[in-house]
Amino acid sequence: MTTSPNVLSLGNISKRFGALIANDDISLDLKAGEVLALLGENGAGKSTLMSILFGHYVADAGKIEVFGQPLPPGNPKAALAAGIGMVHQHFTLADNLSVLDNILLGSEPLWQPFSRRTAAREKLLDVAKRFGLPVTPEARVGTLTVGERQRVEILKALYRGARILILDEPTAVLTPQESEALFDTLGQMVLQGLSIIFISHKLAEVLRVSTRVAVLRSGKLVAQAIAADVTQAQLAQWMVGHGVDVPQKKPLSQVSSEVCVLTSVSTEASHRERLQDVSLALRGGEIVAIAGVSGNGQAALAELLCGTQRAVDGSVQLLGKPLPSSPAELVQLGVARIPEDRHAVGVVGDLPVWENALSERLRSATFSRWFLVRRRAARAHANRIIERFDVRGGGALAPARSLSGGNMQKLILGRALLAPDGMPAARLIIAHQPSWGLDISAVAFVQQQLIVARDAGAAVLVISDDLDEVMALGDRIAVMHSGQLTEARATSEWTRESIGLAMAGVSSHA
Repeated sequence: MTTSPNVLSLGNISKRFGALIANDDISLDLKAGEVLALLGENGAGKSTLMSILFGHYVADAGKIEVFGQPLPPGNPKAALAAGIGMVHQHFTLADNLSVLDNILLGSEPLWQPFSRRTAAREKLLDVAKRFGLPVTPEARVGTLTVGERQRVEILKALYRGARILILDEPTAVLTPQESEALFDTLGQMVLQGLSIIFISHKLAEVLRVSTRVAVLRSGKLVAQAIAADVTQAQLAQWMVGHGVDVPQKKPLSQVSSEVCVLTSVSTEASHRERLQDVSLALRGGEIVAIAGVSGNGQAALAELLCGTQRAVDGSVQLLGKPLPSSPAELVQLGVARIPEDRHAVGVVGDLPVWENALSERLRSATFSRWFLVRRRAARAHANRIIERFDVRGGGALAPARSLSGGNMQKLILGRALLAPDGMPAARLIIAHQPSWGLDISAVAFVQQQLIVARDAGAAVLVISDDLDEVMALGDRIAVMHSGQLTEARATSEWTRESIGLAMAGVSSHA
């Protein structure tokens, strides 16, 4: 039995940022025709290692060889010339340009007097046919689906001669059907001789598509294995250093009355996202999960229920009365929010943890009097949040920006779910992308706390791009597409395929 030659060798790579060791003596090989899954928690060192490979960072120690030749450090142009291509999680395409124009951007010399579009179009179609990635060169990128845009990103790398392709969270915004198409494409690429580094937090798909897995933890390479020889539980343990408890949700026992009801609601068309004739009932003791590709109106729904966007048609009732338009009044009525962007909206980075923990309730009599903050009571409540939700990172006086993403989300979660003494618990919880970008242990913690809130009688609305999260948490599921919402039906009535079709705008009853 012969083994495939190495197309990429990372030897003893180390990188330090001040006191932080991001990569610690990492040696890793990629073989011809192989899909290598690179796993690790946030901060494990994956992004730093890939940035060194692509020339964005220079390693403090170590060397890189590509197809047996040394790769000059800190030179992205040299990495591209060596055949390394990268498809980032967040696409870098110009919506107002055609597919062909996007692919040509940066690929032609500035001093070339005119663009060789005819030859470029033929080359693009040839690459698309060879790798099974059909595309219309003249199509404007802004009119393409998310899956089609990702196809363009991959083609952009292949057009430039990539023989090693790095895919960063490639299925994060895809429907199940688009993910299946991507997996077929990866198989075709491998048959055509490409080698792939596949970065993902979805362990089931990692085991499905990869040949080998490599796991980083705290900057070190802690495990390598043949994908067929390991389980999801083993991978999770390698990633975090201990076993990870899967969130446990009891069967729905008793659902209370309706807490919030939307009836034929539409929002302003001038906003980045809008709702069109949306109806939904949220009941106490139940989690309703909203699935959909990001950008289809989910942000408008969250903003409406949090008081930062208004309905222009239809009605919204909260506890039997019209929904107030004041966010502060909604907080007093027991509406809690976990915003989509924890950095830009969830916290004020320069303020200490204790002020962020009280930021939505500072006007209450519990924490202020005569326009003065009752610091002792405020800090005591912040410390309860820190202890109850395991917020690590320097304590109540540390600036919020110093927290890791997971600990920042725990702070926001605690602010939403832990009511101060003498105040009622949250009645309605809007959790928008509650576990986005978190490592596997933080995801499990956040999801379990939402289940606890549901069991305590709160109405919980979870809006998520992650289909696994939607199916794990939702008692009922609805799907949003182009600002419209399907009927919210019991999770048992959905399959991944039917959700995927609804995410693409096909009737879920088909």
